[in-house]
Amino acid sequence: MSLLDRHTDFLAALREHGIAVSTAEGIDAARALTAVDLLDREAVRVAYAATLVKRHNDIAVFNALFDLWFPPAIGDGRTTDGTAVDSEVEVTGAHGTSPELHAMRSELARALFTGDDAALVQIARRALARYGSSPGANSGSWSPRAALEQLDPTTLLAGLMRTAEGQARPRSTTGTATKSRFTRRIARFEQLVTAEAHRRIAERKGERYVADNLTAPAPDQVPFLAASQAELTAIRRAIRPLARQLATRIHRKRRHGTRSTTLDFRRTLRSALATGGVPIAPRHRPHRPHKPELVVLCDVSSSVANFAHFALLLVHALHEVFSRTRVFAFVREVHEVTDHLRRSRDAAEALAEVRRATLQLPGTGTDHGRVFADFAANHADALTPRTVLLILGDARNNNYDPAPEILTTLTRRCRRTLWLNPEPRNRWGTGDSAAPVYESLVEMAECRNLAQLTNLVQSLDHP
Repeated sequence: MSLLDRHTDFLAALREHGIAVSTAEGIDAARALTAVDLLDREAVRVAYAATLVKRHNDIAVFNALFDLWFPPAIGDGRTTDGTAVDSEVEVTGAHGTSPELHAMRSELARALFTGDDAALVQIARRALARYGSSPGANSGSWSPRAALEQLDPTTLLAGLMRTAEGQARPRSTTGTATKSRFTRRIARFEQLVTAEAHRRIAERKGERYVADNLTAPAPDQVPFLAASQAELTAIRRAIRPLARQLATRIHRKRRHGTRSTTLDFRRTLRSALATGGVPIAPRHRPHRPHKPELVVLCDVSSSVANFAHFALLLVHALHEVFSRTRVFAFVREVHEVTDHLRRSRDAAEALAEVRRATLQLPGTGTDHGRVFADFAANHADALTPRTVLLILGDARNNNYDPAPEILTTLTRRCRRTLWLNPEPRNRWGTGDSAAPVYESLVEMAECRNLAQLTNLVQSLDHP
């Protein structure tokens, strides 16, 4: 593959993994490469990152894909090994291991203690070659988990801490800081082993295979309903800064939005006196942006728990964007939980309180028809011509009556109704899904990840 082909293929992979790269930015990256030494891999990485990466959340995905398209080595990647260390480091954990494994763990402990990144890279390569090759290695099967289970680097932390405590250290260095430093180095080593496995698999099966199947997407591209615990934590960290950016963007649009087309006759005639009565500069009435009211009707059943959690987190963080916000949670009955969200400044605590307040009856499932009827009977006064009704849920109705006529009545009372569905569009209407019925009545949008959720919440500010 030529350098140009590798460049264009790399840009395509970035786009497929949620990193927005325009044609102009791709040209800028190519020009940046002419200013660096192409044999200096880190200089090439910096040139690409400076021209292509615009968001902090995209850095991890960018680095993973860069390591695939521009690997640090090929084959075994062995180099001369200079790992001599003056001091001995206590090695803890993994009792009863073979002499070979113990020697490698001792070497790893010394590299972690000194922070020797080059040594960590070499140990990661050797560890994967020795302990991470699966029986099908000839077909490109490598397991970073198997190598890490053998080395068990997390159990080295206790020995690293005791070794550090036995040596003189600056007064400003605390035990907590030392532990944090070693923990970061262990995490770095685990990343190196994983990257090495991906590099070797890419040599046999191609970069596309690894990018599509093994590379983790950016947090805002992770599907809510299939996220792991680590991915959920990353999404939660991304919510707050994202909400601040979104609120600023909405306020800016309100302040500098399109000017009202209503002509102000009095001001126009007054200004025309200076031009002999000719209205050269028409005057318009000032644009007075308004904040819409928001009513959220949220399914909190277990099937959409992750989606409901993050949707409410974002709405909670954007409460200043709306003049009035009321939140209702439901499974088979409707519970207003607005006060729970108002009382707590921490959204996570507020949502925990919402979960405790919203009782879920065992053995029952969501019944949208019953929910809409309950809402119309007890909370219809929450809807006004200024209200945006936001419904969150997968529209799976457990084969109950969907009661579309009641939803129609509710939407007529609102300025706009938007239903966010976390399921892929191709699953709407399958099984007990009533999505096609409701989609014919209201605006229903696919909302599988944080990027889609952000775009759709931003649209709530428009009619």
